[in-house]
Amino acid sequence: MTDIDITPTAAEDIEALQAIVHATGLFPPNLVPDLLAPVFAGETSEFWRTARMQGTVVGFCYTVPEMLAEGAWNIAAIAVAQGQQGRGIGKALLGAVEDELSGRGQRLIIVDTSSTEDFTETRAFYLNAGYEEEARIRDFWAEGDDKVVFRKAL
Repeated sequence: MTDIDITPTAAEDIEALQAIVHATGLFPPNLVPDLLAPVFAGETSEFWRTARMQGTVVGFCYTVPEMLAEGAWNIAAIAVAQGQQGRGIGKALLGAVEDELSGRGQRLIIVDTSSTEDFTETRAFYLNAGYEEEARIRDFWAEGDDKVVFRKAL
């Protein structure tokens, strides 16, 4: 396997990130520049990390502090380019974010996901990465679609 390089997201990554967001359907890709603008301006503690293999952008992780909680953070979005899943990229991104937050003295990471069948692999990914299912809020996203909350202590 090729080495995975994880770095702070840069402006030149935006187009590739938009393509990944579009392919995964996480959120409208046109939001990427707006979400990154305060990060680039140093106006927020939120951060993005970009994964590259042989110089090509293959994934990202967007992490935000939980409001009104001391040392708790939320993985707001993580995605790997289609055709690149299963190569350890998501795990490397999570590991980099966990190491960074731990190094900052933070204590907890939360991830919100869905209970639908479409998210079966996502839930397994977090369990395999050492996250625990902490809570379910029935019918949160929509009727029959629970919010599943995972947590990991740092």
